[in-house]
Amino acid sequence: MKITDIKMTVVKQHLEKPFWNSIVTTRSKSRARLEIYTNEDLTGMTMCSGSVRTKLNTLKEKLIGEDPMRIAYLWEKLFMGGTRKPIAKGEYINAISAADNALWDLKGKAFNQPVWKLLGGVQNKLWAYAAGGYYEEGKGIPELCEEMTTYVSQGFQAVKMKVGWPGITLKEDAERVHAVRKAIGDDIALMIDANNAWDAHTAIRFGRMIEAYDPYWYEEPVRPDDLEGSALVAEALDYPVASGENEATRWGFRDLIERGGVRIVQADPNNCGGISEWMKIAAMASAHHLQMAPHGQGALGCVLVAAVDNGLVVENYLRNFSTDMVGDLEFKDGHVIMNDAPGLGIEWNEDLIERYGEKY
Repeated sequence: MKITDIKMTVVKQHLEKPFWNSIVTTRSKSRARLEIYTNEDLTGMTMCSGSVRTKLNTLKEKLIGEDPMRIAYLWEKLFMGGTRKPIAKGEYINAISAADNALWDLKGKAFNQPVWKLLGGVQNKLWAYAAGGYYEEGKGIPELCEEMTTYVSQGFQAVKMKVGWPGITLKEDAERVHAVRKAIGDDIALMIDANNAWDAHTAIRFGRMIEAYDPYWYEEPVRPDDLEGSALVAEALDYPVASGENEATRWGFRDLIERGGVRIVQADPNNCGGISEWMKIAAMASAHHLQMAPHGQGALGCVLVAAVDNGLVVENYLRNFSTDMVGDLEFKDGHVIMNDAPGLGIEWNEDLIERYGEKY
């Protein structure tokens, strides 16, 4: 089998109402699909960032003509391959991630097996949480609580909300957390996400302000490169720091883990180097008795949580970053139920992709 072509489709959506976290305002959404074609009528496909388009020609130059079953070899060829220095960060890693993920989809289809089983198949029923709680114009505490309780009414036993926006005070932000805890009750896990909002001192201060509201985790309290600060926060609080969505490759996670700055590792398969690299990161985390909670869309995250013994929970976007580009996961009693669909098991909305997609 040989790779014959690589294509990409991008679906863009303008938002009538922007939303934001502590640092980034989102005014439009785009989702993309990378497609790797072969001479045996098999195509590997995965969701990815639209920015991968800028590296599409490089992916073609390095992959066309190669055997797609040699995934580890192709990862190394993409990472260096005589054309770049071994820099373990940057948008090019996103392109490697997309190619790697599509190759795994292709391999699963070639063997007529789900990737989550090929990688290990440890779990078939996965705890899941609903991610949301963004800031929006006109969205106060009542509207925030309504959003969170809606997720609970849909069956989720865990929800996540944003904190850290400088447009309100720490006290006001803590009041948002308190209100959500009262609204959802004591039995629902509440994840808190600061999106790199603060320095370590401020993050510790806020972390102590909300400690009485029983946060399940404290996500990205400091900037991604502040490994010392993350370790200080982790040491100061009695609940875990979750981090890693902005980190890449085994080498970046080695430093984050060894500095003690994370207890729940959130490697994103679209950013960290793809499924192949995610599995290496998960093994490293397991050696340090740490759990994995991949950042990003559940359609890919569930494959990885199911694969490993330290897979903790699957992230799901039902509102702000939801997409009609793929079908819904099977969900029951707060858990994603895995199936035996070959490859990544993603159900694509081909009508939407054909109608609104920009092809490259």
